[in-house]
Amino acid sequence: MHACLPCQHAHPIRYDACRYVEVDEEHGARLFYYFIESERNPAEDPLILWITGGPGCSALSGLLFEIGPLKFDVAGYTEGFPRLVYFEDSWTKVSNVIFLDAPVGTGFSYSREEAGLNVSLTESGRQHHVFLRKWVAEHPEFASNPLYIGGDSYSGYTVPVTAMDIATSSDDEEPPKLNLVGYLVGNAATDDRYDTGGKVPFMHGMGLISDELYEAAKQGCGGDFYVAPDPTNARCASAMMAINMVTFAVNPVHILEPFCGAAVRAGGGSIFQGYGGGARRSMLVRDDVRHPGFFAKQRLGLPVECRDNGYRLSYIWADDPEVREALGILEGSIGSWSRCTMLSHYRHDVTTVIPYHVNLTKAGYRALVYNGDHDLDMTFVGTQEWIRSIGYPIVSDWRPWFANRQVAGFTRTYAHNLTFATVKGGGHTAPEYRPKECQAMLDRWTSEAGQL
Repeated sequence: MHACLPCQHAHPIRYDACRYVEVDEEHGARLFYYFIESERNPAEDPLILWITGGPGCSALSGLLFEIGPLKFDVAGYTEGFPRLVYFEDSWTKVSNVIFLDAPVGTGFSYSREEAGLNVSLTESGRQHHVFLRKWVAEHPEFASNPLYIGGDSYSGYTVPVTAMDIATSSDDEEPPKLNLVGYLVGNAATDDRYDTGGKVPFMHGMGLISDELYEAAKQGCGGDFYVAPDPTNARCASAMMAINMVTFAVNPVHILEPFCGAAVRAGGGSIFQGYGGGARRSMLVRDDVRHPGFFAKQRLGLPVECRDNGYRLSYIWADDPEVREALGILEGSIGSWSRCTMLSHYRHDVTTVIPYHVNLTKAGYRALVYNGDHDLDMTFVGTQEWIRSIGYPIVSDWRPWFANRQVAGFTRTYAHNLTFATVKGGGHTAPEYRPKECQAMLDRWTSEAGQL
């Protein structure tokens, strides 16, 4: 296949390919992907299927802002078409990565018939499985590579559901058989009880709320933040409202970074809103400004250091006719591209994926669960709590792990090949904030030793 990522970079990207794979023949649902070979040893390095969160956030977001080998030259941008430059600390340095626009309706993925957009979480997991089988059939040279499913944020649900669909497939399914070894999830949505319950202890530990406010919430809400509060409990509601009031201007995806007002939650602005109860939540990004020159302070008033400036370049890039032609985007398949799309037809039909983690790890699949430790949206506190709820014995207790001779985070290993790690200084999408450290984390965990 020809190279499909139009850019200006001196360093050669090995074998980048982009195309569609049909996953629902009845309705014509087609998933779009970008594939980039490992720069080290494509024949033996891991093959990773990367699914960006949302749900509905494009694979381009993971490729250009998290783990891919290309970045926008944000500092050098003034107007016009944005320039892509080579990025050294990518995961494609040490692994082959498929960046998938999923579920259908995300990024450049589309359906011929509207009914094809009507998928649930479990159905999308099945479609990812179908995608992989077709992809490996077309790329048999990667059939023996160790396969990992990865993603972050909402993909904390998607990844284990997809892995389970693969793991439980019958032996009589059409070849090729997938060489699934494990999966990895970052700042992963898992179960509302823990995802939401970890927020108040996290805010207290990080100094965002006072001791008095923390105690008021603890006492008013019955002392357990991991149990859904009684809606008639006025003391609990009052304490939570007070916490919302004092933390509303904190950037929820990285508490130390400027809050540019971009992170909004569908259906309301509360940091305590979750996925359950039929109210699907999505971390959407209000970054769809397409005019050139938007960096001018008088136009938007955004500080130069806002990450949103870089996100907005992706709209200019993805809607450029020459880019779409190079990518092979079917004309008329979608309108304007969006980095994160609200998927109105999507159904969140799994309330907790903790049983998926248990079943997968007990079946022998390896799992890495990591957290950027400055994320308020999916906290390391909540993640540790749901891991503890499983009851696995600790094999290797809490210790620092290092990158470039510096502490990069902390890790603990449990029975059944379950590893937990924090990424020091990382946010909601940890590789975006700590790329070098996350590259080292991936390389060590997927190595023969399997330890950070």
